[in-house]
Amino acid sequence: MTETAEKAPRKKGLLGSSVVVASGTMVSRVLGLVRDVVIGHVFGAGGVLDAFFIAFKIPNFLRRLFAEGAFSQAFIPVLAEYYAKDGKSGVRDLVAHIEAWLGMWLFSITALMMLAAPWVAIVFAPGFWWQGEVDKLAEAGNMIRITAPYFLFISLTALSGSILNTFKQFAVPALTPVLLNISMIGFTLYGVQYFEVGAHALAWGVFSAGVAQFIFQIPFLHKSGALVRPKWPGGHPGVKKVGLLMIPALFGVSVGQINLLLDTILASALVDGSVSWLYYSDRLAELPLGIIGIALATVVLPTLSSQHVKDSETAFVNTLDWALRLVMLLGVPASVALMVLAEPLLSAIFYHGEMDYFAIEMSALSLRAYALGLLAFMLVKILAPGFYARQNTRTPVRIAIWAMVANMVFNLILVFPLKHAGLALATSMSSWLNAGLLFIALRKEIALVISETTWRVLAQVAVATVAMVAVFWLLGVNGAHWETDLLLARVWQLAVLVVSGLLVYVATLIVLGVRIRHLRH
Repeated sequence: MTETAEKAPRKKGLLGSSVVVASGTMVSRVLGLVRDVVIGHVFGAGGVLDAFFIAFKIPNFLRRLFAEGAFSQAFIPVLAEYYAKDGKSGVRDLVAHIEAWLGMWLFSITALMMLAAPWVAIVFAPGFWWQGEVDKLAEAGNMIRITAPYFLFISLTALSGSILNTFKQFAVPALTPVLLNISMIGFTLYGVQYFEVGAHALAWGVFSAGVAQFIFQIPFLHKSGALVRPKWPGGHPGVKKVGLLMIPALFGVSVGQINLLLDTILASALVDGSVSWLYYSDRLAELPLGIIGIALATVVLPTLSSQHVKDSETAFVNTLDWALRLVMLLGVPASVALMVLAEPLLSAIFYHGEMDYFAIEMSALSLRAYALGLLAFMLVKILAPGFYARQNTRTPVRIAIWAMVANMVFNLILVFPLKHAGLALATSMSSWLNAGLLFIALRKEIALVISETTWRVLAQVAVATVAMVAVFWLLGVNGAHWETDLLLARVWQLAVLVVSGLLVYVATLIVLGVRIRHLRH
C-alpha cells in the first residue's frame, strides 16, 4: 500500500467516509422514492403490479443474498488480507480468479431462472397459484425472464463496488444505484405506451439498469488498477477461502432478506394488493435503513477487516462502539418518526393518480410494524460485520437460523389476526432477536462493551426523540386532512412536520451537550 493511500482515509476518518457513503445513498434512496411515486401514480396497487414486484423481487433478493450479502461479507475480509500482505499485485491476481468463479455461477443461476421462469414464479408467489390467478402468475413468469439478467449484471457491479470500497473509494459504489431509479422512472413515464402490458416497461427498465450500472463502474476500476481479465479459478487459495466463508454467510448476513421474501410469499396468498402494500411500506422503511445502516456497514466492514489483519483488538472494539453510537443517534428518531408519521408520509408521497386512500391506510399499518424493527435492522448491519471481518461465519449463521425459525413462527401466529401487517411485525420481532443474539455473542468473543459516551448519547437521544414527537402532535400530525387535502397541501404540511421535528431534535441534543467530537472516530 502506498503512502498516499494510507493517508487519505486517515484524513477523512470513518465519520467523513460514512458521510460520503450516506450522501450518495441518500441521493439514490430519494430517487428511489420518486421512482415509487411515479409507479404508484401510473399503476396504483394490486393487479399486474403485484406480478412485477414478484419479478423484480426475485433477482433483487438474490442480489442482496449472494452479491451484496454473503459474497461481499466473505470477499472483503479476504481482499483486505491480500491487500495488506501482497499489495495491489495480490489484489489483481485474486480479483482475476474471483471474476471467473463468480461469473460462472452467476451466468448459470441467471440462465436457470430464465428457463424455469414459470416454476420460479410459483415458488416465490404460490398464493397466485392457490387462488387461481393464472393470468397474474403467467405475467410474473414473463417478467422474470426479462428481469433475471439484472441479477447477473448487478452482482458483477457489487464485485466492483467491494473492490472500490476496499480501496476507500466509497462514493462511486454509493451513487451507482441512482442509475436503477433513473432507468425505471424513464421506462415508466415514456415506455409504457409501447407495451401491451404496461408493467413490462418496468421490467425492461430493471434490465437496462443492470447493464448501465455494470458499465458505469468499469472506468473507476481501471483507474484503481483493479480492472483485470478473468482467470480460471482452479486452485487459487483466496477463491477457496471466499467460497468456504460464503456458504454460511448466505444465512448469517441475509436473514433479513429471507424474512422479507417469506413475507412476500405469504402476502401473495392474502387479498389483492397485499404484496403492493408491503412493498410501499418496505420502501419507506428502507430509506433510513439505506442511508444510515447500510452506509455505516459499508465503511465499517473494510475498517474492521483491516484492524483484524493488524491484530488491533482495542481499535476493533472501539470501531464497533462508535458505529453503535451513530446507529442510536440516527436510528432511534428515524424509527419513531416513521411510526408517528406513517399516514402523512404515505399520503404525501403516494396518494394520487391510481392510488386510493385505502391502500395508504393498509400500507401505514405495515410501515408502523416495519418501523418497530428499523433499529434492529440497522444493528444487524453493524454487528454482523464484527464476525465476518474476523472470518468467523459459524456464529452468525447459528444466530441467523434461530432468527429465521422465529420469523416463521411469528408469521404463522400473526398473519391471521393482523394480515399483511402481521408479516411485517414478525420480521421486526425476528430482527430484534437476531440483533440481540449477535450482541451477546460479540460480548463473549471480543469483550464488546458499550462505552460511557455511547450510553450518555443514548440517554440524550431518548430525551430529544420525546421532544420531536411532542412537536409532531402540537402541529397536528393526526386528522382527516391527510385524505381530503390537495396534494400540494399534504406535501407542505409533511415538510413542516419533518423540518420542525428535525430542528427540535437537533436543538435538544445540542442543549443536552452532544457535540460533533462525540461522533468522530
